[in-house]
Amino acid sequence: MLIYVISDIHGNTRRFNSIMEQIKLQQEDTLYVLGDVVDRYSDGIKILRQIMKMPNAKMLLGNHEYMMLNAIDPVEEIDDWEQERAMRLWYRNGGYVTHNYLKHIRKDIRREVFDFLRALPINISIEVNGKKYLLVHGSPLENYSWIYREYETKEKFAVWERWQPTDGVPEDHTLIFGHTPTIHFQDNDPLEIVVYDNAIGIDCGAGFPVSQFKGETIGRLACLRLDDMQVFYSTEEGVDNE
Repeated sequence: MLIYVISDIHGNTRRFNSIMEQIKLQQEDTLYVLGDVVDRYSDGIKILRQIMKMPNAKMLLGNHEYMMLNAIDPVEEIDDWEQERAMRLWYRNGGYVTHNYLKHIRKDIRREVFDFLRALPINISIEVNGKKYLLVHGSPLENYSWIYREYETKEKFAVWERWQPTDGVPEDHTLIFGHTPTIHFQDNDPLEIVVYDNAIGIDCGAGFPVSQFKGETIGRLACLRLDDMQVFYSTEEGVDNE
């Protein structure tokens, strides 16, 4: 039984398939998806529905799913101005392609997707080989305090806040986070995961476009196997791992 962690797929089927071909997920394995399956590339809902059908996949809510729900399936009734504001925020962050896809699928399928997303957890604590890991999208719920009062809720904080190496990590855990591309912590090209004493960042920019010019940052999808800490990276042609 192997444990894999992946984050920020952003609708990129080619990169997601590249990872899945490499890890060859078995029925007894578990794949944890740390949010942001949708937006930027056009296949987010398609990949999301694939994950929904996988009994051995567990997903966290990301800020892009959070934006989508606020824009087109809000829990509370909001006025037209608030609705327009939520939609603009989502579109600015690559939501147009997702919204366009949703317009062309049946209402019952949309409802199924929204209900699935609303039931997703924010953090998951797991143990692998005697080591505890806290899986988050943006930042641990435990780090929320009054200084983050610009976030109306703890949920919004956890999916939007960007964890920094100076931030705390819950005791006895190693944090694994997505949301913040590792270009913020390194200058490797193509991007790689970043490893600190008590935290690992795995968003390697799969939502970035394919690099066309030498010197441009090359984004890719990363997947970490916790059993032996092997990292798999997507490639644009074929498969590769390190």
